[in-house]
Amino acid sequence: MGLPGILLAIPISIIALLWWYLHIPWNLPNLPRIPFYVSILGLWSDMGQDDIYDRWLRKPLEKHGAALIWFAGRWSILVIRPDLLTDMFRNEDIYAKAGSQKKIPWSVIASLVGDNIINSHGENWKLYTSIMKPGMQRKNFDTGLLLNKSRRLVDKLLEEQDVAGDGKGILTDSYVQKYAVDVMGQNFLDLDFEAQALEQPHNAVRLEALQSIIKRTLFKPLFFNFPDLDKYPWLFSSRKTAYRIMFEFEDKLFNTVCEHLNRRREKGVTTTEMVSHMLEEAYRDGRINEQQFRDNLKITFLTAHENAQQLINSTFWELGRNKEVQSRLRTEIQNTNTAIPTAEAVNRLPYLTSVIYELLRLYPPVSQLINRVTLEPALLGGKIPIPKNTFVGWNSFGVHNNPDVWGPDAGKFMPERWGSTVGEMHAKFRRETVRGTYIPFNAHTRKCLGQGFVLLQMKIFLFELLRRVEWRVDPGYKKKMTPGGILAPLGCRVILRELGPVEDRASE
Repeated sequence: MGLPGILLAIPISIIALLWWYLHIPWNLPNLPRIPFYVSILGLWSDMGQDDIYDRWLRKPLEKHGAALIWFAGRWSILVIRPDLLTDMFRNEDIYAKAGSQKKIPWSVIASLVGDNIINSHGENWKLYTSIMKPGMQRKNFDTGLLLNKSRRLVDKLLEEQDVAGDGKGILTDSYVQKYAVDVMGQNFLDLDFEAQALEQPHNAVRLEALQSIIKRTLFKPLFFNFPDLDKYPWLFSSRKTAYRIMFEFEDKLFNTVCEHLNRRREKGVTTTEMVSHMLEEAYRDGRINEQQFRDNLKITFLTAHENAQQLINSTFWELGRNKEVQSRLRTEIQNTNTAIPTAEAVNRLPYLTSVIYELLRLYPPVSQLINRVTLEPALLGGKIPIPKNTFVGWNSFGVHNNPDVWGPDAGKFMPERWGSTVGEMHAKFRRETVRGTYIPFNAHTRKCLGQGFVLLQMKIFLFELLRRVEWRVDPGYKKKMTPGGILAPLGCRVILRELGPVEDRASE
């Protein structure tokens, strides 16, 4: 073959390879296909998840209820129609949880999360749940700790505002992340993270700083959608670096927890009420091995701070541009005539409850998750034939913004839609979850065990924030949602103003 022939063969070979890699398997159902390039838009576009959804996903998903989408190196099925979701959630023996440790076990993402309580199935899931559930759903979470952390976060934000000057917007996310990590550490891992991350300079606490590095590393199209490249870290230096970061995070967390638990034993402290205590006990008596201990520590760290962090970021955005809601919520909080709220006190506040439920509807932190696999041929919703070993997932942003589900005002922030009493709101919350129309915490047997805690955390934080400050979004900030992974406004800037005592405000 001459040189012209070789030059011609190269592009033909590349095209053939790409076709083989990207083609849709013949046995997948006849559903609309989300264009492949949508999965790699982040390589040349800065569009947020909401814009991407509206432009390419909304029409096919709302019309058909499900669509084919390229994710994690394969074509999977993405679902938003409630009856299809309910079928999936209720039949775990068919649509089994299977996270990255099953789907792409060699990948960087799999090295981060491992086999854990969220992504496991069958006996492993039952084992992890029996160990961790009591610590995730304790009845005695200390609201005093939550209040103190909320106060320190507000203090830090006001200090940052003082430095920036009146009328200048400040970034909140770095402080919110440190707050969320501290709260998670105190309540689930029995850790203070080197005398509390919120009290330290930025990046001073390595475990907290690693979270920012991990997000910057993983939330990119080539990591999420081409995990096969992870097999060649010797060829792609970014992959090699990513593995190093994931292993550093795992070792640092494991060693920090174990050293703390050893110090507790040396002091004769034997309480076992937190998740880290329960996992260590299970490890010591042989119910789980060391890697299972490590993996469940990691997923606790990641999820128990991430959801709250992103929901708070969305709160600053949504309430910062909605003065009426902010004012009404503040009035409800002030009318309690207390600066030290208990769980009972915040749980009695209807407008606070409805605002948080509505924030979770429009800004579900986990907006899309494809982590179930069919263990046998299935007929989803009695209508869509799905072959064995097909990955299936959901898009909560799409469910929550669907006019066919939530009405023509589905895209509007309307806390009133939840009812007028706390009882009505709780009933609607449960009803919509069971129906598959409201899934910020998943649903049915696999609903998030930390749901109650994050709701309490948000209520305490908003109580303190609204009691002390008012804020608005910096006029120069243009909303941009995160491009993938977690859902929240990216780089939102707000302008805060500290409020005086109630009696001083009455004279303004």
